[in-house]
Amino acid sequence: MLKLTEFTQTDDTVDDVLTLPFEARQKSRQPAVTNGGVTVGLFLPRGQTLRNGLVLTGSQGFKVRVEAAAEELSVVYCQEPLLFARACYHLGNRHIALQILPNELRYLADHVLDQMLIGLGLTVHHLTLAFEPESGAYHAH
Repeated sequence: MLKLTEFTQTDDTVDDVLTLPFEARQKSRQPAVTNGGVTVGLFLPRGQTLRNGLVLTGSQGFKVRVEAAAEELSVVYCQEPLLFARACYHLGNRHIALQILPNELRYLADHVLDQMLIGLGLTVHHLTLAFEPESGAYHAH
């Protein structure tokens, strides 16, 4: 098993890609299998979410780029700034991992949250997309 122990800043070509859902990208210690079928072990510093595009490496010099897996998401489009802010407020108040884009909100599909937003007057769509939520105001990166 290859051990991936550090983050690297490189524009070099990577040796493989590791596609992970959001939940797995929050874990610093876990086994995984790359898209190319290589078994790797993540032994990374704790406390950092693996972001899409991040490159991992270890003592062997094998470089692996992290990709966000497509997941079932609830997606809301909103052109009204006040309604958009209210939706962000209510989701944030529940400590929901939330991806905020211009006039668009994404969160892991949840029918209870969907109903809350429908109650605010929004329409919720269900799509399969990569999920890259905000890292949070107190996050170091």
